Amino acid sequence: MISGFLRADGRKGIRNLIAVAYLVECAHHVGRQIVDRAGDPGTHLIGFPGCYPNAYAGKMMTQLCTHPNVGAVLLLSLGCESFDKRALADAARASGRPVAVLTIQESGGTRRTVEEGIAWVTAQRAALDRMARVPMALDELVIGTVCGGSDGTSGITGNPAAGRAFDTLVAAGAACIFEETGELIGCEEIMAARAATPALAEELRAAVAKAARYYATLGYGSFAPGNADGGLSTIEEKSMGAYAKSGRSPISGLIKPGDVPPRGGLYLLDVVPDGEVRFGFPNISDNAEIVELIACGAHLVLFVTGRGSVVGSALAPVIKICANPDTYRRMAEDMDIDAGRILEGGATLDAVGAEIVALIGEVAKGAETCAEALGHREFILTYKSFEPIGPACLPA
Repeated sequence: MISGFLRADGRKGIRNLIAVAYLVECAHHVGRQIVDRAGDPGTHLIGFPGCYPNAYAGKMMTQLCTHPNVGAVLLLSLGCESFDKRALADAARASGRPVAVLTIQESGGTRRTVEEGIAWVTAQRAALDRMARVPMALDELVIGTVCGGSDGTSGITGNPAAGRAFDTLVAAGAACIFEETGELIGCEEIMAARAATPALAEELRAAVAKAARYYATLGYGSFAPGNADGGLSTIEEKSMGAYAKSGRSPISGLIKPGDVPPRGGLYLLDVVPDGEVRFGFPNISDNAEIVELIACGAHLVLFVTGRGSVVGSALAPVIKICANPDTYRRMAEDMDIDAGRILEGGATLDAVGAEIVALIGEVAKGAETCAEALGHREFILTYKSFEPIGPACLPA
């Protein structure tokens, strides 16, 4: 039995964190000073650097500040940015979380705001530490998966092993989210064949077609030099490996960043913005995808890497699955699962999939991932634009 922290909104989190959220880049340094000087590993820094408003960023920050892993929220404003801090504070309070808003221009500058923030964080940590864990079932979990630093081994070992884990989790009633549409080009028909309804199948096809148009307009796809150095030849070959993370369960729905799955099942997260290309590359790093998965309610994220990514994330643990045995031998300290054993005959896909599920259970009970132990709390949020999903995306 796993366990979590019960929130006032009825959801349960597997971590009991304080989110310090800056609402404009001008407040970033103050936020960093508060987090670093508070000396609490359970206080994480997140934020939106832009000054002018963006509906996507507003939705993302709202979902992150009310995420089940978050127990209290400190918002940091410079005082003249356009981000709607009052709406964000109201949403966090409505979810039952303690919330404070510090405005640097009103608090008297950097030093005074930092001192006030440290005092607030220290008091909240004392209160959160008095909370006890409560029993939690697998069907209350939301799990995301992403791959990065992919090579020729990723689609043979790590990604399909994550897919086997997803099959087990979906069968247990968990909500599992795979992404991204820009790395599923060429896989639209095999995904459509797994869709819960014909209407959802059309939505899946349309999402991949949108991604293909977006990258064609940019003149650059989701294919890095490191992918080629690692033995991948085309975006289609990379897509087949990325697709393997989804497992074999029926696809229950298609969601966009900030949409929380309404029930257990397998969901595709469409991360490519809607409309004309306005904001550049959809996700400028793997951490942007991780943040979007967390904004969809993911309690933790499975990250498959062949070449050896080291990143973690703020707000949710990241489990590293290493696909390449040579990479694992070089970077074992950063990796939670050695899926490269499959390539060398030391394990089967099913065995590593079961190992992933078992580790998810331990992490959900409080065990640290390698990225957490090493202090990784990466976070990035940029401008995007999305239209709401239609009814065909979440069939009843």
